[in-house]
Amino acid sequence: MGICYIVAAGNMYGSFPQHQKDDLIIAADAGYLHLEKIGTEPDILLGDFDSMKLPEDKEVLVYPVMKDDTDTMLAIKLGFEKGYTEFIIFGGLGGKRTDHTVANLQSLAYIAEHGGKGTLIGDNEFFTVIKDSQITLDEKVKGFSAFAYGGKAEGVSIKGSLYDVENAELTPFFPLGVSNKPNPATVAISVKKGCLLIVYNI
Repeated sequence: MGICYIVAAGNMYGSFPQHQKDDLIIAADAGYLHLEKIGTEPDILLGDFDSMKLPEDKEVLVYPVMKDDTDTMLAIKLGFEKGYTEFIIFGGLGGKRTDHTVANLQSLAYIAEHGGKGTLIGDNEFFTVIKDSQITLDEKVKGFSAFAYGGKAEGVSIKGSLYDVENAELTPFFPLGVSNKPNPATVAISVKKGCLLIVYNI
């Protein structure tokens, strides 16, 4: 199974990658406009279309404006339904809707809660959430931070960094894990119980 790429309506940071045949591209509402600019056709276009005019020549999944799910969350749920477990989200940050940025960070936690891996693409920075698991950061990573997300994070270990820890506890009430660096290269981060929001830059 490939990667589920979701393009939302926020700022389009980074370059959209060359996708493979088994990848899935979902445009969430006005995220379609980002794809239109770069000449990439989505496999699925969905949303409530409260922020753009509904395209007349496209097959679209239309949802009510009054609903519990954001358009990005609808795309994530659809990706899971189709068997995808890795999600890369563009257009999920910036713009005039900070509340949607927070919602998209929570969406990363939803992905982790359901056994998937999600990455939110920012301006030379990347966001992901891990739950009761571990991650190895790419050797290109220059700096990173790790925060408890949604409650206490127990049994946190960080190896290969300037500030290594072993079996530590992080809480969402104090930003102890901010501003760390690889030392010298590859960083391994793990949490035994709970969620970590990891922010890293390349």
